[in-house]
Amino acid sequence: MEKAIVIPRQDLWPSILWYWGPVVAYALLIFYLSSQSRPEEQLPSLVQHVSDKVLHMIEYGVLSVLCYRAFRWAAGPLAARRALTFAIVAASVYGMTDEVHQLSVPLREASVWDWLADAAGATISSFSWKYFTTR
Repeated sequence: MEKAIVIPRQDLWPSILWYWGPVVAYALLIFYLSSQSRPEEQLPSLVQHVSDKVLHMIEYGVLSVLCYRAFRWAAGPLAARRALTFAIVAASVYGMTDEVHQLSVPLREASVWDWLADAAGATISSFSWKYFTTR
């Protein structure tokens, strides 16, 4: 029996790029900044006075909102129903891998506390985004 060749709808790719493109771009930005030995030198001076944990929460809060948006609108009906959970898990797991990645960067270290801040930011932001966009 021959297998059918699946040809994606042509209108599907713009949707995928619109929703998943920002997730990939932002994840790459996080990876780039995590690859720097002294990332604080690249931040604006105003941000340098903000707590490291608050910055982690904001950073992964943005990632989780982008993930929520992508899961909700461009990952199919099953993922759409679980978009909140998937977004929080995806951002939190990426935060964990980012901490592991930092072990290989000179002058950087991995921190469970940073990862917990990542996960907290992802959770708070995803719940907030869902709450304010579904009202």
